[in-house]
Amino acid sequence: MTALPISADSHITEPPDCYTAHIDPKFRDRAPSIVRDDRLGDIYVIEGMKQTIPLSLISAAGIDPTLLRKDGARFEDLHRGGWDPKARMGDQDRDGVGAEVIYPSVGMVLCNHKDLDYKHACLEAYNRWLEGYVSQSPDRLIGLGQTAIRTIKDGIADLERIKAMGFRGVMMPGNPGESDYDDPAYDPFWEAAVALNLPLSFHILTSSSDAANRPRGPKVSSFLTIIRGCQDIIAMMIMSGVFMRHPKLKVACVEADAGWGPHFMYRMDHAYKRHRHWLKGQELEMLPSDYFKENIRLTFQDDHVAFQLAHMMAPHQLMWANDFPHSDSTWPWSQDVLTEQTAGMDPALRQRIVRDNCAAFYGLA
Repeated sequence: MTALPISADSHITEPPDCYTAHIDPKFRDRAPSIVRDDRLGDIYVIEGMKQTIPLSLISAAGIDPTLLRKDGARFEDLHRGGWDPKARMGDQDRDGVGAEVIYPSVGMVLCNHKDLDYKHACLEAYNRWLEGYVSQSPDRLIGLGQTAIRTIKDGIADLERIKAMGFRGVMMPGNPGESDYDDPAYDPFWEAAVALNLPLSFHILTSSSDAANRPRGPKVSSFLTIIRGCQDIIAMMIMSGVFMRHPKLKVACVEADAGWGPHFMYRMDHAYKRHRHWLKGQELEMLPSDYFKENIRLTFQDDHVAFQLAHMMAPHQLMWANDFPHSDSTWPWSQDVLTEQTAGMDPALRQRIVRDNCAAFYGLA
């Protein structure tokens, strides 16, 4: 591991055989697959879902904003590093990063699939494919497994399989199949995550509220609301006492920016101190902001405010990312963006945010 920045949130582009070649055979004829449409280009088709993330936006890093579009993509024209680990090394070198934490793309929207058995089969297939992808350069491709959490018992079994596969953490669905994450019945699951030393991640676009996002006004307004799903999960877990009962549990809020963190902490503390009695809130041993600082990490890519307000958060909280190869990525200009946004910043804190915090969170050398 070099001293270069580590992206705490990057993605792959699921190749055509990601699911079809690795899924449980009884689901193979229904597995997500790429279909070429004369008008829309290549699209991922998932049984039971009307649409997925457009391939053109999955792999739009470095493209001029005026050229971004939802249709017309051809898989063979996308960033090869999205599915070829050898090509990925060149992408990392061009962006000046030493390693990336790898998340799915199509797998994000699969988190919202209503058929739990189908979702479980798809995410297991993804894990099998990802295991081979990251094995080509395990020091620079940091894999996170996915779990559907059909039930709490199943979720614990998923954690054990993911750990056995060598993954460094777990990407969670925004909505589990059994109850919700504030239910104390999940305590054995949190205990298992701690015992296995597996940090948990909640990524944008993986909650039912994200799937149902219908903002008022222009469509571009939807970009402002996609962080809400992650914020809701964080507040729910803190206010329900999850971290009070499990102080060693580590959770990352991914690709939801971070500049909002200080006000979010203030707002939670205000709600707790002023309104918990009539709203029947959980009695906590510390203020909500204390749990937020201790247990929550925030990843961000292009968020100048996060750097400016880093002093208002815990030194270990922020983890920079490049989001390659998605449309919101800072690749291949990440070094220019960092130079501009961290100008005048304490070098030690900058190093923590762009590398060391991520390395410590995932136990990297």
